[in-house]
Amino acid sequence: MKQFQGKTAVITGAGSGFGLELARLAAAKGMNLVLCDVQQDTLDKAVAELQASGVPILAQRVDVAKAEQMQALADVAQQRFGAPHLVFNNAGVGAGGLIWEHTLKDWEWVIGVNLMGVAHGVRLFTPMMLAAAKADPSYEGHIVNTASMAGMLNAPNMGVYNVSKHAVVAMSETLYQDLRLVTDQIGASVLCPFFVPTGIHQSERNRPAEFSEGDAKPTQSQLIGQAMSGKAVTSGKLTAAHVAQLVMDAVEADQFYIFSHPKSLATVQTRLEDVMLQRNPTDPFAGKPELGAQLKAALRATV
Repeated sequence: MKQFQGKTAVITGAGSGFGLELARLAAAKGMNLVLCDVQQDTLDKAVAELQASGVPILAQRVDVAKAEQMQALADVAQQRFGAPHLVFNNAGVGAGGLIWEHTLKDWEWVIGVNLMGVAHGVRLFTPMMLAAAKADPSYEGHIVNTASMAGMLNAPNMGVYNVSKHAVVAMSETLYQDLRLVTDQIGASVLCPFFVPTGIHQSERNRPAEFSEGDAKPTQSQLIGQAMSGKAVTSGKLTAAHVAQLVMDAVEADQFYIFSHPKSLATVQTRLEDVMLQRNPTDPFAGKPELGAQLKAALRATV
């Protein structure tokens, strides 16, 4: 995708993190903005800032896990701007803990947002984009799905999150291949960031009441997972703005895989070698045995 001026970008999770930073870049390029977020106050703050750019903005509070809310967003976006050109299925939540300790509500919440939120974006906006491409040979479009390095690896004590992000990688790779079968005008990418300060470690603040565990307290493994995730995310040196620029560059270059920390691909290679050689999974803490020992001791004290 090379032309951005006057085109339309749909961005989920646009109130903060990667979504907000990409909205800033899209506004600077003169794109119409369709923004959604589940947190109304952060969405309002983002809109107030972006209005200064002078680009048309459509903003709506949306829980991406809800099919009817995503349908409403797609309908109003098409009515206002027509088919979008850039779709960034970015909204996501984090969760940690031993995989058998995730409750049914944990699974439903995380899979609903991280996987079905992306699925709704793909199934609703792709047909619009394909119709626009068929009608206009000059149309260009691109879809970017936010996964994670957790979609390439399987760190322990992050079960439901790993599952959701692996599924997003699989969906994105399939989307790329399927689009290539039917059009040359629409590209696809998957974003796999490592630890970047975005606020995802505070996801519980937006957990819907229907998925609340009531008075039930988090398990020790979940508390450990939250603490480790919080420390890793907040200590990340790469900014969300930098990652958003990587996304925009990938859209322009029609680049599929977007990695915020390319050096981490060495661990992905090790995992793939485990598969190819049919050997047991390599210890993820092989390079930091003291961290692995600490986590093992903490978790075994609770089981």
